[in-house]
Amino acid sequence: MSKVALVTGAAGGIGRATAIRFAQAGANVMVSDVNMEGLEETVSIIAGQGGAARLHRADVSQEADVSALVEATVAAFGGLDWAFNNAGIIGPLTGLADTSIEDFDRVIAVNLRSIFLCMKAELAVMGPKGSGSIVNTASETVLKGNAGPAAYTASKRGVQGLTEHCALEWAASGIRINSVAPGAIVTPMTLAMRAQKERPSPQPNGRRGEAHEIAEAVYWLCSDASSNVIGHMLVVDGGWAIS
Repeated sequence: MSKVALVTGAAGGIGRATAIRFAQAGANVMVSDVNMEGLEETVSIIAGQGGAARLHRADVSQEADVSALVEATVAAFGGLDWAFNNAGIIGPLTGLADTSIEDFDRVIAVNLRSIFLCMKAELAVMGPKGSGSIVNTASETVLKGNAGPAAYTASKRGVQGLTEHCALEWAASGIRINSVAPGAIVTPMTLAMRAQKERPSPQPNGRRGEAHEIAEAVYWLCSDASSNVIGHMLVVDGGWAIS
């Protein structure tokens, strides 16, 4: 039987690449984002490759949207086996002193609160059947501090803490929860930042990563090939964290 996968933040970049990789592995994929045009393109790409995908618009910082998304996934494909909670924003490129309360709350809501809401809804489906794999998008900033946006760093360290807690809580139930930590990756979000265009890659290998490289890591974490991997943050950053 085909696996059922859910990917948030799937209108482009890492989310789209992962949705495509899941479909190439034979999974039925539900893709979600607030960007409907991007979602339609993702579904079109998957369909063009002979895969199966549907879309559902959701603001993953809102509980009602997340509940409806997971319900739509189960209704469309009959269950849920893999979940990639990837939706996120960078937020203003400011230090703490220059970050407004509104901007801080928005980044925390999209990047961290969404992980809580998504896992809560996903585990409600996976728990009764005693199987499933969840991967959350963390960041290399979990391992190595930098002078980047304060709210983003705080949110991603929270993501990893929540990932590790829930991994332990659910390990005996047959559900594996891990995270992936991308380094400098070429995505529409990073290319929109002028500094990313002008600044050379900080990664020791001398280049920025590609979205499909993160997708392969996420797929591995969801697949049976990583069956004994629980609570792990898989870093894909060209060596930046150890430099």
